[in-house]
Amino acid sequence: MIGLVIVSHSPRLAEAAVELGLKMVHGSPPPIRIAAGVDGHFGTDAAAVAAAIDEIGEEPGVLVITDLGSAVLSAGLALELRESSTEVLVSAGPFVEGITAGVVLAATGAPLEEVAREVAGALDAKRDQLEPMPDAPPPTSWDPLSVDEVLINPEGLHTRPAAMFVQTVGGYDALVDVTNLTTGIGPVTAKSMIGLLSLGAKQGHRIKLDGHGPDAATAVSALRGLLADGFGEVPSGSAAI
Repeated sequence: MIGLVIVSHSPRLAEAAVELGLKMVHGSPPPIRIAAGVDGHFGTDAAAVAAAIDEIGEEPGVLVITDLGSAVLSAGLALELRESSTEVLVSAGPFVEGITAGVVLAATGAPLEEVAREVAGALDAKRDQLEPMPDAPPPTSWDPLSVDEVLINPEGLHTRPAAMFVQTVGGYDALVDVTNLTTGIGPVTAKSMIGLLSLGAKQGHRIKLDGHGPDAATAVSALRGLLADGFGEVPSGSAAI
């Protein structure tokens, strides 16, 4: 059987998701390792992910399933740190549904590529059961406001800063789009944490803020304040990039 490595910011979340998946398995489960948390706190550790991959590196392939943004970054770095040579894929599938789908199919002896496809499409059944979302009404026309700033915090626009963006913009009557000018990815709305994480914005990357709406100037100013402060993550005395 192929092996699964579960990468999460929260050990309790990872353990619960794996427990749920194992409830669906009849017979022997696939090898599973969890790499979650950092020193008892929320976070992910690339070295721990690499060690988890190496523990089941004798299997005919390893599928890595992650939760949020920096977990994906840690998984990617782990591929460079690991010592085993088995084929490893990092899935973009949903965390809970993906783990369940992956555990069940891997337990049948399915190959890595087949399990990866199943995990990637794990939301399809739920999506098919729901009514499509209505189209949003067109926004009222306002003079746009555009600025760009450089990310100075060491980890870039990872989960915590992305959540701060969403919470900040949510307090204003404004729409703000965010683009990673360094990579050309975007724009995405500042009200979507998942969208912001998809930008892959790292320290030193330049991002653009495009604001629309009656509170656009205030909202953009508040976001620039977060960026200038490095989201509170820049060590005291460190020079800005």
